[in-house]
Amino acid sequence: MSFNPKLKDWSTQRVWIVGASTGIGEALAHQLDHRGARVMVSARSADKLDKLAANMSNALAQPLDVVDLASVQNAFKRLIEAWGGVDLIVVMAGTYSEMSVETFDLKAVRQQIDVNLNGTMNILDTILPTLLKQGGGHLSMVSSVAGYRGLPNSLAYGPTKAALINLAEALHMELKPKNIGVSVVNPGFVDTPLTRQNTFPMPFLITAEVAAQEIVNGLESGEFEIHFPKAFTRSLRFLRVLPYSLYFAAVKKITAGKNQKNLSTDAKV
Repeated sequence: MSFNPKLKDWSTQRVWIVGASTGIGEALAHQLDHRGARVMVSARSADKLDKLAANMSNALAQPLDVVDLASVQNAFKRLIEAWGGVDLIVVMAGTYSEMSVETFDLKAVRQQIDVNLNGTMNILDTILPTLLKQGGGHLSMVSSVAGYRGLPNSLAYGPTKAALINLAEALHMELKPKNIGVSVVNPGFVDTPLTRQNTFPMPFLITAEVAAQEIVNGLESGEFEIHFPKAFTRSLRFLRVLPYSLYFAAVKKITAGKNQKNLSTDAKV
């Protein structure tokens, strides 16, 4: 079943990737560039963006900080001035730090809320008028399987990702009648600079290039939820429908003896 207009002819697409300096965002930028899309890459690291854009055929590099609304607005203004409109916005910027009740840190909580959730809201505030005026386009937000349900050691990260899934669902219902696509990307474990800091086994670990290909496949198929790798994410999707009595028991069993590590999986920037 197709939930969104299928993106097929990449040569006509004007794409903005927010969070493109490393990991999945960088890999996605290269893949869309190879398919002929025009791509503007954004993140905080100007030097990494310049290097990335220099190795692409038709790219713009525009640094920004998603928590700074003016910075987001200036970046989008440059895109519109250059290309006259936008067809696909992929919001990948995110951060995470592991957090349990023993290590609860309000400053770290606020940082994750600011980057993961409020940063996305800044982008929405910036792009929605243009998308509505165009009567078309697509917004794709990267969340995580950690947003499916509550997990140990994920007191800040998990709630922000759950909020993004909820937000994507709400946006999809409102924007589909206006011919504007919305999708949410829920990765499993992806090999990125940040996930390499994890000290626990990461099942079904995939490369950023494979993750980017999964995103492209999902966009071309018109999917709403793009999740991968399927061997891992399907089992987690099943946990979403369990009653609490079974869910709490299942998570306890899964995390027993593993120091209750969380399922934080994003490609961060």
